[in-house]
This record gives sequence, C-alpha cells and structure tokens, in this order.
Amino acid sequence: MKALRLKGIGQLRVAEVPKPLPGPDDLLVRVEACGICGTDRHLLHGEFPSTPPVTLGHEFCGIVEAVGSRVSDIAIGARITGDPNIACGTCPQCTAGRINLCRNLRAIGIHRDGGFAEYVVMPRKQAHDIPLSLAPVHGAFCEPLACCLHGVDMAGIRAGSSVVVLGGGVIGLLVVQLVRLAGATTVILSTRQAAKRRLAEEVGATATVDPSSTDIIEQIAGDTGLVPGGVDVVIECAGVAETVMQSTRLARSGGTVVILGVMPKGETVEIEPFDILFRELRVLGSFINPFVHRRAADLVASGAIEIDKLISRRVTLGEAANVIAHPPAAGEVKVLVIPGRP
Repeated sequence: MKALRLKGIGQLRVAEVPKPLPGPDDLLVRVEACGICGTDRHLLHGEFPSTPPVTLGHEFCGIVEAVGSRVSDIAIGARITGDPNIACGTCPQCTAGRINLCRNLRAIGIHRDGGFAEYVVMPRKQAHDIPLSLAPVHGAFCEPLACCLHGVDMAGIRAGSSVVVLGGGVIGLLVVQLVRLAGATTVILSTRQAAKRRLAEEVGATATVDPSSTDIIEQIAGDTGLVPGGVDVVIECAGVAETVMQSTRLARSGGTVVILGVMPKGETVEIEPFDILFRELRVLGSFINPFVHRRAADLVASGAIEIDKLISRRVTLGEAANVIAHPPAAGEVKVLVIPGRP
C-alpha cells in the first residue's frame, strides 16, 4: 500500500509499504480522510518530537476492514474516528486521571504509523464509531475539535462570557463555534487575513479585528475598545510568539488565558510576571484531548459544528508532501488528504 512517510527531518515522501495486520486488540481501518495539521509541519521540520521513520497523519476517519481476535464489540464495515493519543494507563499521571500527560504517551501519526496511508492499524480502545451517513471529511475533524473542546473546557466559559480568540486557522474557527455553544455572548477573533475574518463572522464571531491595522490591545481592551478593561477569557490558537505575548494583555483582571496553539519546541516569549501576579490572571496550557474525543465525535455527527466552510481543498497522498512542506496558502483553513483518491 502507499503511505506518506517521514524518514527524518525535512524528508517526507510517499512510499510503498506492507499493508499492516491488526494485533489481537486492534482494528485495521481503511482510511477515508485525514486532515493536515500544523503539527505535521512541525514534525517535518524537527520542531515537535517524533520517532521517524513513521507514517504521519493523526486526524483520520475510515472504515473497519478487519478486527483482532479479542475484538468483539465493533462490526466490520463500521465507520470510526481515531483518537491518536495512546496513554499507558499505569503511570502516576494516568492513575491520577491526567492521561494527556502520560509519561509514556504515544500518538498515532507521530510515534507510530498514522493515517496518511491507505490503511492504518489502531487499538480498538482508541476508536469511536460515527454514523455511516456522516461525510468522511467531517469525521476527520473529530480529532482537532476534541483538542479545542479540552481547551474550552479548561477556560471555564459561562453564559454571558466575553472571549477573544487569537488566530484564524482551523483551531481558532472551531474554538469560535465552541465558545458560542458554551454560552459566550461576545466572541472576538483576531487575524490578519480578511478572508478568515469574514469566515469567523459566518461561523459565530460577534466581531473580528485586524491586528496589523492598529494596536490590538487598544482596539479590544482599551478605554474605547470593544471590551474596555479586557475580556473574561483569551484563547491563543495561533501558536506564534506575538499572539502569546498579546494574550495576557487582553484579559481583564481576574481573567483566564488558555494557550492552545503549538509553538515550536524551544521557542520562548517575554512575559511580565508582575502583571500576571498583580491582576491575578489564570494562564493555562491545554494539551491534546483527554476524555473528550467521544463528545467531539457526537458534536460533529449532530451537525452543531460548521465544517464544510472550513475545508479549503482535498488532495491525494502524492500531493500531501508538498502541502506539508509549505506554509498554508492565504485564506487556507483545512486541507484534507484522501488516500483512495487517484
């Protein structure tokens, strides 16, 4: 079968590999769709830890084609979405219920072969069934939505909250929708790209701002800004130093900042600890998707999340390497790999 393999830093290409066989507790899944994530770009450039050679792709859904000898609770022909993050279940973090912080965490598409392939093998416990009537490309959104859902849960948004979302990529646009569902009545998205600002307003933002046009702090939290004094919650979704540094300055005193975007490992930013102390800000990191993938899958299946507007294009396995090797095109939100596409 064909698979998109990360051979080493900067080395990504399609290769012929043996079709995998499921172990006793595994599923063999024919991949229908797999999303390209910013993390895939970090992996290619050595900015996120992985174990090459490995097949990338961690946002996938597909059809169960075979099951292991100890699997009896899922039918061949079922459609599933894969939670890629495999916790050991026995380390101190796992036994404390913090499975996303597992000391032995391994992820499909990062540490073991993933969904940029015609087939993927995964543990049964990582699979969540979704309706056969659901478009496969929608199923590929369950994993990024789950990561967003964990961040929104951590933010503690309540009815009437005001929220700023920094970054207009797929994570920011999913977060906009989730915070509205959580009860936020003021939702401001900041991005330089006009197309993404328009899209944010279509999917639920009450206002958008262009950080390149004027000082974003004054524009949002200044005396004559959109929310004088700052917002209840800031969710950083861009994963760049500029927006991370902006995040604490946009929150009101006593507010919450959630860092959801992924900066390259080793990069640092300047912050003012006195400001965090004096205004008693809660600054939180949100990492992957503990115990929320099922909820995300149900949300996708319900139609409560706008997905079609977030799909920029569909590509083949052969085209995917070039997409990952370059920054997203202007206005591009989510590119999906369709392994069975000729």
